[in-house]
Amino acid sequence: MSKILIAGCGDVGIALGLTLIQGGHHVYALRRNTGALPDVLHPVAADLTDTATLRSLPAVDFVYYTAAADGRDEAAYERAYVAGVHNLLEALNTSNRAIQRFVFVSSTGVYGQDAGEWVDESSPTEPTRFTGRKLLQGERLCLEGPYPATTVRFGGIYRPGRSRLLRQVREGATCVEHPPRYTNRIHRDDCAGVLRHLAQIPAPATVYNGVDCEPAAQCEVMDWLAQRLNAPSPRREAAEGSAGQGKRCRNELLLKSGYRFLYPTFREGYAQVIESLDAAPRATS
Repeated sequence: MSKILIAGCGDVGIALGLTLIQGGHHVYALRRNTGALPDVLHPVAADLTDTATLRSLPAVDFVYYTAAADGRDEAAYERAYVAGVHNLLEALNTSNRAIQRFVFVSSTGVYGQDAGEWVDESSPTEPTRFTGRKLLQGERLCLEGPYPATTVRFGGIYRPGRSRLLRQVREGATCVEHPPRYTNRIHRDDCAGVLRHLAQIPAPATVYNGVDCEPAAQCEVMDWLAQRLNAPSPRREAAEGSAGQGKRCRNELLLKSGYRFLYPTFREGYAQVIESLDAAPRATS
């Protein structure tokens, strides 16, 4: 049994914590408000941006940094992915804790490619937006820090209950077909599975792309959803100005490490999301 700290334990962190608990591990969940945590996770009330709250951290073997920014502005990203990482590493290092691995949850937003290119972990990371630049700073802090570290660059995360795209399809949203806009996705449960997997293999790489096995064009995904939801096919519209095509992220390195996806493509993943909606109890008036 390992002792594991999940710092910034939100949606992905909770899913990870629950699967680790099932594996017999002792899991500490660090967040500012611990009231929403499942009872099986051991709460650590702390703020990653406040060093005074990080002085009495539990001794652990593994650390996952799964914090999310609390806003879409640059200051929020600086707090979550730069200051928070720095503060936690300092607090752990001050206590001389023998961390076996520090895993940082990042994003495919660190890639600046936007013309439909295929990218892998060796591709240049030259983000044009502050979001990607701040995440890249956080990655470097981890990889240059005092512990063996791995960063996982997740694509767009979806799950039951996060149904914005489904709602857009039902409401008749449009999509851009020419040139195609590529998207990279991963189901929340596969995020948890990937992170758990990295604690089980002896020598993980320093960087993985956490995306499913099929980058897909926006219209292809929306057409499939419309069919499953018995909704009209999305209308096509022309791309505006210099709008890019996105990128297509490869996950071969993750597959070679031995991970097998619960939901290999958006089809299996969104089928599960739709099934969960169908199974949800309906409110009665």
